[in-house]
Amino acid sequence: MIFNDFLSHRRKDQMQPEDRAALEASVSDVRTLPARTTLIRQGEPVHVSTYLMEGLLCRYMDDREGQRQLVAVHVPGDFVDLHGYPLKYLDHDMASITACKIATVPHANIDILVRERPQLAKLLWFSTLIDAAMHREWIFRLGRLDAAARVAHFFCEIEAKLRVVGLSDGMHFDLPMTQHDLGEACGITPVHMNRMLRVLKNRGLLHVQGRQVHVLNRAGLAQLGEFDPAYLYIEG
Repeated sequence: MIFNDFLSHRRKDQMQPEDRAALEASVSDVRTLPARTTLIRQGEPVHVSTYLMEGLLCRYMDDREGQRQLVAVHVPGDFVDLHGYPLKYLDHDMASITACKIATVPHANIDILVRERPQLAKLLWFSTLIDAAMHREWIFRLGRLDAAARVAHFFCEIEAKLRVVGLSDGMHFDLPMTQHDLGEACGITPVHMNRMLRVLKNRGLLHVQGRQVHVLNRAGLAQLGEFDPAYLYIEG
């Protein structure tokens, strides 16, 4: 099943079997996307929405000097550009971080789902509202927290998202992002990111070894990052 992880531990229990079958039938294509590949450019017309099955995708914006700021990191189970359905184009770029497996749903098929399946339409709307909640939290993180707290908050969020799709046990998970990627997500340079990771390790909160992340003290990490998972709407 393509949408097995969609809205995991959120509103998954509210998706009726016939709605899931209709959503599965709406997929036009499933394909693999190489790592570091731009999928959608800012301002380009979009006619499909992308569901991430495997890998990591990001949304980002560049400044005048070409410096990139990540505005979202997506994990399997995310409908990464569902907001493009009513907007018709994106105000940012979207690219793969790792090799990804994606499913695409034409907007013409979403038209039919919205018209004929109101409960499923609410769930798709709910998915975009979670995205909006995460954007608000990223604004808070970048605007109000210091560097160490930003990094702590980011790792708390990504761990929580990976845990609901079975890719973290709460203490250990795989995160194939470079320090450059992490810096772009947290608004700091790669050198500063390296320094902050050492700070978190020395405080006994988090240890990153290659692509392996070890959460040493989850409560302490959340306290430092002022992380409250309520905005993720994870049930239980």
